[in-house]
Amino acid sequence: MTNATKAPGETKVGFIGTGVMGKSMAVHIQQAGYPLHVYTRTAAKAEALVKEGAVWHDTPGKLAAECDVIITMVGYPKDVEEIYLGEDGLVANAKPGSYLIDMTTSSPLLAARIYEAAEAKGLHALDAPVSGGDIGARDAKLSIMVGGSTEAFEAVRPLFEQMGTNIVLQGKAGAGQHTKMCNQIAIASGMMGVCEALAYAKTSGLDAENVLKSIATGAAGSWSLSNLGPRMIAGDYEPGFYVKHFIKDMGIALESAKAMGMKTPGLALAESLYQEISSKGLDEKGTQVLYTYYLQA
Repeated sequence: MTNATKAPGETKVGFIGTGVMGKSMAVHIQQAGYPLHVYTRTAAKAEALVKEGAVWHDTPGKLAAECDVIITMVGYPKDVEEIYLGEDGLVANAKPGSYLIDMTTSSPLLAARIYEAAEAKGLHALDAPVSGGDIGARDAKLSIMVGGSTEAFEAVRPLFEQMGTNIVLQGKAGAGQHTKMCNQIAIASGMMGVCEALAYAKTSGLDAENVLKSIATGAAGSWSLSNLGPRMIAGDYEPGFYVKHFIKDMGIALESAKAMGMKTPGLALAESLYQEISSKGLDEKGTQVLYTYYLQA
């Protein structure tokens, strides 16, 4: 019996990264009965989890030494590389047989490197980025895209099921990240369309909320239109997903596409518009803040 197939109360789960989405994901793991261990660069961000019984560690290595499964949900590929492959990282300090699950949107090539390093140490690594934003994380309805071995995937499926409802093994290491790039490419051009449509509605004097009622359930319907459209209309630009992280994701997708000799003009245009938004000091806002670009224009 592998560590990950023990009963919830017997499987210690480490969670690194309790931001907008990670906090809700960790809560679901904790509420399912798994003993939770957490590491955050800022201890205050883990206070709510600790109050509910989680154990806080001051380094990733110390957390790894205690846990059977470690989940990471951090910001950038450089953070992922440091947490997994650094001297005080997960690969160097995790117990043999442990499961390492990176749910950050990161580089497919880095995911493959982590898999190989983990395998050499008798560890099981999966790349499992998610889609669904703060709402999906809060409601445990994330879409989870997984790369790695079938055996490791099945062993930790019960944990994935605490966080998401659409859980698909896409292929070997890195396949989860490649699938997330497909997701972000689709969102990038889609966000331009949603913002343009609602800005057009406002500029033409229509009631944008009524317009949304007509178009959200038709052929133009999308998650972004239904979930972010109302926020745009209300002037609510607080993050479900940060502009700075979306720019990061689009950069990874552009690099991956270029390496494959593929042209992505829609993605390139979206990335340039978000860079312009970023230059106005809006990195910490949600991706729906792109709407303001069209209103100002």
